[in-house]
Amino acid sequence: MTEHQSPDVTPVAVIGLGLMGQALAGAFLGGGAPTTVWNRTASKGDALVAAGARRAGSAREAVEAVGPDGLVVLCLTDYDAVREVLEPLGGVLAGRVLVNLTSGTSAAAREVAELMARTGGAYLDGAIMATPDGIGADDAAVLVSGDPAAWDRYGATLRLLGGGTARIGADHGLAALYEMGVLGLMWGVLNGFLHGAALLGAAGVSAEAFAPVARHGIGTVAGWLTDYARRVDAGDHASPDATLETHLATMDHLVHESEALGVDAELPRFVRELARRAAAAGHGGDEYSVMADVFRGRVGAPS
Repeated sequence: MTEHQSPDVTPVAVIGLGLMGQALAGAFLGGGAPTTVWNRTASKGDALVAAGARRAGSAREAVEAVGPDGLVVLCLTDYDAVREVLEPLGGVLAGRVLVNLTSGTSAAAREVAELMARTGGAYLDGAIMATPDGIGADDAAVLVSGDPAAWDRYGATLRLLGGGTARIGADHGLAALYEMGVLGLMWGVLNGFLHGAALLGAAGVSAEAFAPVARHGIGTVAGWLTDYARRVDAGDHASPDATLETHLATMDHLVHESEALGVDAELPRFVRELARRAAAAGHGGDEYSVMADVFRGRVGAPS
């Protein structure tokens, strides 16, 4: 048993060996789980085999290799690839537990759950909240949703992927929804930074010089999230520190500055238009958290 191995880890088959799939298999191996790997391009498993993994000749062989008590983990390009791998397996999946760590929609996750139910297997869907080089670290996480009994049985093994790995609910689509939410957050932060870097660049300021100021600003905004979350859940957007109208005035400044400097203003114009919808619907005096209702289609829907 290795230093990090739990006595509860079980044999694992990892199907799909892109960069993330290789990292997943490496974490299972590093945690002492007997690991079988398969990928259409067999050479992608060479380093893992050299490290102690077993190479399967097919997806069916990989599933069979870990036995009825083993765990089957998929990490593929998309859900079309998932169905392409699973559908020919049929009865081989009976009694098995499948953890699908492929990115996709909540509807697609629920469809695979139904497929597994028809074959007599159990299903967990997962969202990976880490880059490949972070897999296995204490601060890495995989959010898992689906069958509670499957999680109870294999949670210790899945926690080899990251110290923050946890089950978030019974709905098989929840993990995908969390992932989509975080992806939207990621692009929002990155696009905001890159637009800001373009503005500062017009004055000869490097993006590297802007980065520490941006990090501080991101940290400030992150500190607002708990209060915003409370407001969203309660539907209470009154008594704000800054009204939506105040935000709109500042958005005008960003749009005008972008236009004056020759920086593409499409992104701040779009954000301003969303806020204008809410203001036009009578929410100009509310906290900016009211924008959650715009995204839900409750206020300010375009005509």
